[in-house]
Amino acid sequence: MSRTISYITSSQLLAITPKHQRHRPNSIAIVDVRDEERSYDGHIAGSFHVASDGFVERIPSLIQMVKGRDTLVFHCALSQVRGPGCARRLLDYLTETKEEAGIKNLMVLESGFNGWEASGKPVCRCTDNPCKAELA
Repeated sequence: MSRTISYITSSQLLAITPKHQRHRPNSIAIVDVRDEERSYDGHIAGSFHVASDGFVERIPSLIQMVKGRDTLVFHCALSQVRGPGCARRLLDYLTETKEEAGIKNLMVLESGFNGWEASGKPVCRCTDNPCKAELA
């Protein structure tokens, strides 16, 4: 399967979440690749945390964490380096290993967490990983 990485805005992401698409099962996983700043800045509700530091070594566990989700949306603080880089590393891994994993769409959140928060989108401050809060 040929995969590419595309970008998604915070409004588009919010619009395709299960809460807004009641007929859709939860097929989206938001992957926060920020490092320690997640613990004090908060995070997008319902997101998984896999720090960019050591990301490649954690890819197999990430695939297990997101099992059943076909769309992964990566982000870091600004989605300029770490978010797109980790999305690319996952794409390379899936291509090299020929692992299907059920992942059909790889996306990067435009403007990252900082843009998400600045636009007034919901932020959670729990310490759970994955976050158990629902995306509003």
